[in-house]
Amino acid sequence: MQANPCHVLPTDFPSPIKLPRFHRIPSPAKIKIPRVASISTPDSTSHGPGRTALETVDDSVAAFWDYQFLFVSQRSETAEAETLRVIDGAIPSDFPSGTYYLTGPGLFADDHGSTVHPLDGHGYLRAFRIDGGSREVKFMARYVRTEAQAEEHDPETNSWRFTHRGPFSVLKGGKRLGNVKVMKNVANTSVLRWGGKLLCLWEGGDPYEIEPGTLDTTGRFDMIDGCDSLMDNRSNCGDPWDIAAGLLKPMLHGVFKMPPKRLLSHYKIDAKSHRLITTSCNAEDMLLPRSNFTFYEYDENFKLLQRQEFNIPDHLMIHDWAFTDTHYILFANRIKLDVIGSMAAVCGLSPMISALSVNPSKSTSPIYLLPRFPGKSSSNRNWRVPVEAPSTMWLLHVGNAYEAKDVNGNLQIQIHASICSYQWFNFKKLFGYDWQNNKLDPSIMNVKEGGDELLPRLVQVYINLDADGTCQKSSVEPLNQWSKTTDFPVTNPDFSGNKNKYVYAASSSGSRQTLPHFPFDTVVKLDLSDKSIHTWTVGARRFIGEPIFVSNGREEDDGYLLVVEYAVAIQRCYLVILNPKRIGKADALVARLEVPKHLNFPLGFHGFWAKDI
Repeated sequence: MQANPCHVLPTDFPSPIKLPRFHRIPSPAKIKIPRVASISTPDSTSHGPGRTALETVDDSVAAFWDYQFLFVSQRSETAEAETLRVIDGAIPSDFPSGTYYLTGPGLFADDHGSTVHPLDGHGYLRAFRIDGGSREVKFMARYVRTEAQAEEHDPETNSWRFTHRGPFSVLKGGKRLGNVKVMKNVANTSVLRWGGKLLCLWEGGDPYEIEPGTLDTTGRFDMIDGCDSLMDNRSNCGDPWDIAAGLLKPMLHGVFKMPPKRLLSHYKIDAKSHRLITTSCNAEDMLLPRSNFTFYEYDENFKLLQRQEFNIPDHLMIHDWAFTDTHYILFANRIKLDVIGSMAAVCGLSPMISALSVNPSKSTSPIYLLPRFPGKSSSNRNWRVPVEAPSTMWLLHVGNAYEAKDVNGNLQIQIHASICSYQWFNFKKLFGYDWQNNKLDPSIMNVKEGGDELLPRLVQVYINLDADGTCQKSSVEPLNQWSKTTDFPVTNPDFSGNKNKYVYAASSSGSRQTLPHFPFDTVVKLDLSDKSIHTWTVGARRFIGEPIFVSNGREEDDGYLLVVEYAVAIQRCYLVILNPKRIGKADALVARLEVPKHLNFPLGFHGFWAKDI
């Protein structure tokens, strides 16, 4: 069945002023915004605690600029750690010592007229070092010195010239036609500390190793090539797709410099077995109606324990995935080649990702349950046959997944995740990127009609298998019936792969008429046992990113939540510490710490809490 496309009506964002490029926005004091005369000092009496007069203004123009300010380039780096000032509350005496790492793009424009999509921005690693003894927080931020960064940045003049297209961008000031520098590894998507190594990952290449104390870049870290070189890479010459793959590999690797396997940026940590699990896919599968995924499991010393490869007969685009005690779980985000888009991309008239489009040709969502330990499985299930979930959904992020088996051998799998609609998801328009007029369009993320059904939201997926592995039932339900736009679901990492009671996520209060869905301004806590929902909202004209749980006790909600607050109207960032047990109460805020204004940074993507050993 062909899914019916829906017509998305954008929110209007009128502006009576000429808009400069989104990435090089001057400070509010240099912009004449209607009804805003100046930035006043904080006055808790007239504007609310820690708020300014500027932040009380909220109209379509203010909303537009708030969205742009969330993606302002930050060229500065720290020469040494800066101690953050506590402006609200205090760091609790039982806060564990460790470091909160947050990665994401730091640069969106060069000095020659080109802008890049946020997903193509050079990786900017932020580190909040929290000393539980002294109750101090020190902040550092450095660019990841990738090969692309070294080519595009002149350290003597601190100037930039983009030469790589990247998958999502079009260059104005650089070479467009015939530019084969597509795989721009910017190491900007996720961060991990494992086996004594600090790594910044990207969706499609080797991670970069970082020195934890200084944030200096050590270089590429080979996680998969060494493993795969030991394996037999024979192909079935009778399969036409294997023949096509054989023809594509030399071109993709030799011309476009794509690695044979693309390591995905999302990894999993099995809290039970203390294993790191990663996955990769073949580069040529981006262009073929099949998908090869290889899963790797490492011990705490980064020793490879096992490697498994699965060939799935479908054209898929996977960003995140799940695992349980006995399965790797892939939600089949189905894609297809776009012929017209491919021609425009090759000619440099549109981003290279235009060669692909989503494929909503099914009324169900295939979910592949891949055996994690095939030799130990008592089931005869054919993993090549997916479970068909009764909903068409594009998976964004997974919070947790776990399984439970009854006395009869029946297995129930539960997955908590964020999904969106195929009709809304568009590779070329993520974050509202528009390379032609050099600004971001907030309306893409804030559709007027049907937003609750189109935009990211939380769901709970149930899969029931009998003892033979036959699917008896599958269902998709809103998590706790929470319907507001929500993403970045997280849990206490000590419960990863185990049954969890709580899910935390970034959400929207819906309080702003012209930015009702995104950026997020609310931390939501969902109690799965009693279906209750508790929220903490950051306040007017302020946004948040992904929350991170810091475990500190035996109970699942013993610990703290860390989240960055982006006060875009005054161009400041804050590290916020919340008490998970008090979300929804007036005293949920434990502490707020101020990042120096000259180090104000753009929206981060994913973070990691590394407790001192």
